[in-house]
Amino acid sequence: MPVPAPPAVQDDSPAARRREQRGWYFYDWANSAFYTTIISVFLGPYLIPVAKAAACAKDFPSLPAAACSAGFDRLTAENPGLGYVDVLGADIRPAAFFGLTLTVAVFLQIVFLPVVGALADHTGRKRELLGGFAYVGALATMGLFFVEGDRYLLGGVLFVVANLAYGSSIVVYDSFLPQISGPEERDAVSSRGWAIGYLGGGLLLALNLVLYLRHESLGLDEGMAVRICMMSAGLWWATFTVVPLLRLRNRPVPAHETTALASVGGSFRQLGRTLAELRRYPLTLLFLVAYLVYNDGVQTVIGNSAAFASEALKLDKTVQITAILMVQFVAFFGALLLGRLARSYGTKRTVLGSLVVWTAIVVVAMFVQEGEQLQFYLMAFAIAIVLGGTQALSRSLFSQVIPKGREAEYFSLLQISDKGSAFIGSLTVTIALQLTNSYRIAIVSMIVFFVAGFVLLALTNLPRAIRAAGNEVPERI
Repeated sequence: MPVPAPPAVQDDSPAARRREQRGWYFYDWANSAFYTTIISVFLGPYLIPVAKAAACAKDFPSLPAAACSAGFDRLTAENPGLGYVDVLGADIRPAAFFGLTLTVAVFLQIVFLPVVGALADHTGRKRELLGGFAYVGALATMGLFFVEGDRYLLGGVLFVVANLAYGSSIVVYDSFLPQISGPEERDAVSSRGWAIGYLGGGLLLALNLVLYLRHESLGLDEGMAVRICMMSAGLWWATFTVVPLLRLRNRPVPAHETTALASVGGSFRQLGRTLAELRRYPLTLLFLVAYLVYNDGVQTVIGNSAAFASEALKLDKTVQITAILMVQFVAFFGALLLGRLARSYGTKRTVLGSLVVWTAIVVVAMFVQEGEQLQFYLMAFAIAIVLGGTQALSRSLFSQVIPKGREAEYFSLLQISDKGSAFIGSLTVTIALQLTNSYRIAIVSMIVFFVAGFVLLALTNLPRAIRAAGNEVPERI
């Protein structure tokens, strides 16, 4: 049965658009708490010990839980066949369990995000979809409060649900941008949302740092403090999502595109046409592949940084949180720095240089000494300098090598690919941990993505790609 189209927007004046823009910014403020507090800091270092506790209860029941957890690495080294947790019948090392959940979550995004994009574009019910995905994700995030003892599977399922809802809501959120801003103001609107997201995520993380540091004086054990921090991300997400839901408005769509089945089918057909058309632009395709390869490495390093700090370097959560806070704010200035370098030396050379820095970072990670906070902070600072700039300049390059009038199609393809690109990287980390039980080796394995991405980008003749797409070659590229 056809879904009724939403009523036509009556007021599309500049004042009305600014009101929507201010509401739109707040969703970045709302959802960034999930990425910073859950993915970047707390969940990995918390979920791995929960999985270890489950393995202890199964394989070493005679040992006190605290003693088993403290000596888990030694016990499993002495008993190679023990120390695994069960995941759908498979024996998984506790250290690899978080990487496995990341892999599953990203794989599901690859499957579902095109469907989400279809529903958002063709049904016209973006506001309802945004609210639905946001609150499913927020509720699943709040549910992480109940992950304790040996409930590692509960933690994995809740994270997969929350992460899928998070990615789906971002697809819908981004699709509002062309509707609430004209071409001349779109860069500024998008940049403000990005900056406000960093501030929102950083502010909640700072508040959680205070709670974590003072948990003993508040009468809380460390596990309870972490669970409260994770729940706070869901509460923050749910609370501030109210603002965009009150401000954003649906737009009408053609009646023949409003059934859900037609929307999904039409979206996949258009995606197929765009992919087929890429054969006419082989250098654009080469650049896209290069970007997906090295961005896979970037996303995987960031997603596993907290677990690397806790498992390989034995650093406490205070160090992890303060390092992530530093990254939140330094990354903004790093993007500006790389932008200035691009104007002086060319965008391609600057991105290639940033990939050299990323390669050096993962190599150095192999030699960072256990317990050395300063070395970890220096590594995090180097990541912050190249993090924002690598992605921002890559998007800028991509905009040069796509045909005019087809920007939305090509950027939607990039977005879907970007959301799913971390699958291979997270799978690589999971396999490395399963085989070696070493987070150092798992992180250094990312060198393959940075080196391969560097080679592919270096082989891309960008001036020729730009001309082939019908665009004018900039003075510096």
